[in-house]
Amino acid sequence: MSILRTSSAWDLPTVETFLQDVVIPVRLGCIDTAGAPLICSLWYLYEAGAVWCATQQSASVVALLGREPRCAFEIAPETMPYRGVRGQGRAVVLADGEGEVVLRRLLKRYVGSCETGFARWLLKRAATEVAIRIEPEWLNSWDFSDRMRDGP
Repeated sequence: MSILRTSSAWDLPTVETFLQDVVIPVRLGCIDTAGAPLICSLWYLYEAGAVWCATQQSASVVALLGREPRCAFEIAPETMPYRGVRGQGRAVVLADGEGEVVLRRLLKRYVGSCETGFARWLLKRAATEVAIRIEPEWLNSWDFSDRMRDGP
């Protein structure tokens, strides 16, 4: 059974290529302690069918996902033509060094190196970094490129 919705504009290989290639934050939706939706933007990478993020163990999103692992996410540029991928899944928070491993990969992806001042500052806090692995239960894509080819 495919996790890709039948209404998806792209097939699964195209969705996965987009998720691997686009370098923008994921918008991660979870449920706060009052039961309301909350959106958090995080750096991500897509690997082996999962969305991976890293953040500090003390971040609110970690506690919220620990309480309720069901989540939603969207990865889409804010510029035309509008296209992207969204889905729902379950998040697992991983400690024991996983956070630093993912953080280093995210730094290379978003910053280009682990040797910049910003990267070194983030890595100083690596002992309290955790990884978030989101296993998608479904994915859907949209692509308005054809109808937006000429712009507004």
